[in-house]
Amino acid sequence: MADISVAQRIRQLIVSGELVPGERVAEAAIAERLGVSRTPVRNVIPALATEGLLEPVGRRGYAVRRFSVEDSFRATELRCLLEGQAAREIAARGAEPELVRSLRACLDEGDVIVTKERVIRDEMEAYAQMNLRFHSLLVDAARDALLSDLIHRVYSVPFVSPGVVASTGIPPEDIPAILQTGQRQHHAIVDAIEAGQPDLAELLMRGHSAPARKTLGIDVREVAL
Repeated sequence: MADISVAQRIRQLIVSGELVPGERVAEAAIAERLGVSRTPVRNVIPALATEGLLEPVGRRGYAVRRFSVEDSFRATELRCLLEGQAAREIAARGAEPELVRSLRACLDEGDVIVTKERVIRDEMEAYAQMNLRFHSLLVDAARDALLSDLIHRVYSVPFVSPGVVASTGIPPEDIPAILQTGQRQHHAIVDAIEAGQPDLAELLMRGHSAPARKTLGIDVREVAL
């Protein structure tokens, strides 16, 4: 099993509550539970800690971090506000052709996935990695060190990074529509940036939080419970 699939399965164990907050994540136990060797589990644990899902305990161990759905909901909103500022700065300055080409390449990759009637787990992971590259390109292109630092601090809140997928609780038949909505917004954001429309680019990125929440398994209805 690829490391990326192991990471996704551990994320789902966390978001479903099968791994409870404060529970120590033991490589051997997780490997046995997933039916894999300890190596891929060992490889992904530091990355999951970076995402904010795990926290260090003891000398070299990790435990499930305590967080609430509301924390992730609010941080996702804040993430899109900050990324909206990044989009504004790029559009106001004028996007370099190489940036636009790189963004369009990401979109081409995502378009192939979202046109399918059914998106399997591995394709969700591929979309997430494309999404991370897309958002990272925008953050880096803003060339604003303070803004970048703030955005990456928000990314550390569980399930908020654009490279994280937590599809637990989402009916499989709903996933394509969620991804298609986010992808249409991606295209509109790039169009606004390329056209030098900072107000529109910022507005579109701010509105990107709704599909982002749903893709991450975070929805307003869940927060209200």
